[in-house]
Amino acid sequence: MASNKPAPEAPFGTPETDFFGNEVAERAWEEWNPTEDSVRPVRGRHRVMKQRGGLARSSTVLGVGVIAAVGAGGMATAQNKPPVSISLPDSIADNLPDAKSLPGVGNLMSDDASDADAGNVNAAPLTAMSLAADPATEAGPDSAAGAGEALRARILQQAEQQQSEVDAEAKAVAEKLAAEKAAAQAAKQQTAAEAQAEAEKRAAEEAAAAKAEAARLAKLAQSFALPTSSYTITSTFGESGSMWSSGYHTGLDFAAPTGTPIKAVHTGTVKSAGWSGSYGYRTVLELEDGTEVWYAHQSSISVSAGQKVTTGETIGRVGATGNVTGPHLHLEVHTSGGSGIDPMAWLRGKGLSI
Repeated sequence: MASNKPAPEAPFGTPETDFFGNEVAERAWEEWNPTEDSVRPVRGRHRVMKQRGGLARSSTVLGVGVIAAVGAGGMATAQNKPPVSISLPDSIADNLPDAKSLPGVGNLMSDDASDADAGNVNAAPLTAMSLAADPATEAGPDSAAGAGEALRARILQQAEQQQSEVDAEAKAVAEKLAAEKAAAQAAKQQTAAEAQAEAEKRAAEEAAAAKAEAARLAKLAQSFALPTSSYTITSTFGESGSMWSSGYHTGLDFAAPTGTPIKAVHTGTVKSAGWSGSYGYRTVLELEDGTEVWYAHQSSISVSAGQKVTTGETIGRVGATGNVTGPHLHLEVHTSGGSGIDPMAWLRGKGLSI
């Protein structure tokens, strides 16, 4: 060897204090002259029993052993640092043997550790090992309160998120209902508009038809005329009574003073003119379409059979001849087939107001 190395310094404490902080007398260190025997590594089996619960085998196990050695809840110091309160978790404390019955430090070492590590561990007292405080103890009440506050904040955040989801779903449902309501309202309005348009169209068509009919009747009325003037309707078509041989009235009675002029309602040809039993003096006028107009109870006749007459031409005068109770014109209308029809309806169909 070239030279002697200086003796190693004391691993713990100072010349004034020991590991536990007690003052000690200063010691003189002798010169260290290592030899092959003194530096040869010590080999042996140093096994640490595996603890249930997944406890690792290394310096961590050594630290747990130290905790058990000083006792749960004891005090440990390192150099000049203040004492640290040590707490032992129940899961570890239940699996450790009694501190009084622990074997030597060498038995706590794992045989998996290197020889250099073993030498370093044996060189220092157990109480000099650096111990990690229990997280719950190190955190303290403030840390627990912080964790509770964090949990509370997380719960509130989740509640707000769930409430937001509920609000969003409710909003979507409300929007859907509003859209459906708007669509239904629009459909209703469209249906109403279509109905109104249809009604207006139908009204317009009816008005146009009425206008056309009025125009037709007005034009037709120019070629038709009422049979007399200054009259009073006393009996209408279809009235029942014993005074009529058929049991009902077959014409339309225009009551007027005797001698009131009787006019041709339309252009036609006189088919017959003369006495006709209960009708008294009667004139039958045949129109161009074959319709026959009978004028009865006349006081006098002004035309003869085969004579052509025009609308409004005088053909006789009101009288009371035949089966009557007073002066009047009895007017009957027969189709080309001979059937009697209502004279009032027929006259109105020609555009005449009666």
